[in-house]
Amino acid sequence: QVQVVESGGGLVPSGDSLRLSCAASGRASGSYAMGWFRQGPGKEREFAREFVAGISWRGESTYYEDSVRGRFTISRDNAKNTIYLQMNTLKPEDTAVYYCAAGVSVATMAGPEPWVEVWGQGTLVTVSA
Repeated sequence: QVQVVESGGGLVPSGDSLRLSCAASGRASGSYAMGWFRQGPGKEREFAREFVAGISWRGESTYYEDSVRGRFTISRDNAKNTIYLQMNTLKPEDTAVYYCAAGVSVATMAGPEPWVEVWGQGTLVTVSA
């Protein structure tokens, strides 16, 4: 069973940057597509999580939600079983709990009915105005 653990959240002013990390462990952890989702304030139910970015298991392809494209960058280091989300030019509307996710492919995670195999516990990112 693959497990993922996020780190790197915090409180930053608008315009600042943060880098989130997600460490994966367990059997075949390096063969999953990985992604980041977020759940904003007042959206408690699981299906309210918004896809943010995804990366294929080899790292050759990435995909971003429109509102973060150009500001966020997803990457992975398979030698360390870790993925990263570099977030630049943060805005108050980026405030959310960010979840690391492992799935079969980026397409299945980014689609209209996301399918995720494994969720992390989440890390809170707060961007002040």
